[in-house]
Amino acid sequence: MKAIVTGVTGQDGYYMAQLLLREGIDVIGLARDPERSRQQFSLPQFAGLVIERFDYNVFGAFERVFQKHQPEFVFNLAAKATGQGMFDAPAELTRLNGTFVLDILEAIRNSPRPERIAFCQASSSEMFGNVQVSPQDEATPFRPKSPYGAAKLYAHNMVGIYRAAYGIRCCSAILYNHESIRRSTQFVTSKIANGAARISLGLQDHLQLGALDTSRDWGHAPEYARAMYLMASSAQPADYVVATGKLNTIRRVCEIAFNRVGLNYHEYVRIDTSGARYNPSIDLLGNPSRIAHDLGWRAERDLEKIITEMVDHQLAMLSAA
Repeated sequence: MKAIVTGVTGQDGYYMAQLLLREGIDVIGLARDPERSRQQFSLPQFAGLVIERFDYNVFGAFERVFQKHQPEFVFNLAAKATGQGMFDAPAELTRLNGTFVLDILEAIRNSPRPERIAFCQASSSEMFGNVQVSPQDEATPFRPKSPYGAAKLYAHNMVGIYRAAYGIRCCSAILYNHESIRRSTQFVTSKIANGAARISLGLQDHLQLGALDTSRDWGHAPEYARAMYLMASSAQPADYVVATGKLNTIRRVCEIAFNRVGLNYHEYVRIDTSGARYNPSIDLLGNPSRIAHDLGWRAERDLEKIITEMVDHQLAMLSAA
């Protein structure tokens, strides 16, 4: 069996490729710079990974890759965003996060045996935007407040339309925040882990953050990759909220990270909220009861273990530099 994974060099793509290879599925990862990307996958566990050069802005490019490899699975994990970059480069963001999904859906629809192909789209809790209820589930109305959320909602809706109109085995995972040692420091959890590590090693003297009492539903990225694999493997495709069902504040992340290096975050964190774009009226908190009932998936690793692992990884990387 084969699977195409877009965004293979990102956090989610890395863990999805790892999982699929463990399951005995050959993986074709799409990347803009294959030579550079292969350095990330030099470990023996990635021996079955093939990386194809790919430009997401070229219409028809996915069709050619799809026809070449004839996969049984497609996972669309490519996305453009950073922690504060949900308004940046809206045209590029709309193509990669939104309309690119049509290339995938059309390639599957036009294939000789579309019923053999399972497709999972990485949707986002940012589609909920200005939510009016908490927690959110699959029936909660979407009210995106950023170009990122709006683009993701377009892709999400197209997946539902193609499933209903053409019977394609496609589904969307409504992913809440998920973190790991592979998270970019452009995201607040990794920024805090990196900052705590650097301060403990004497490489910087403070960490600047926004509002500390903002809350998020943070899970573990490898577990969320597993949720998407279970969704794609299901005989009955459906959309699911993938979340922990628990809220934590940025302040709590600071406490965990700085405690790990034996420091008090109060002495090192500086607050600057001038760069904030918006905050939802109600915190984004997912209700994962449907995926737990239908597929038996539940988030397992708690935030303290996730952040501790991230700090330890930053310490190791900085010490080795």
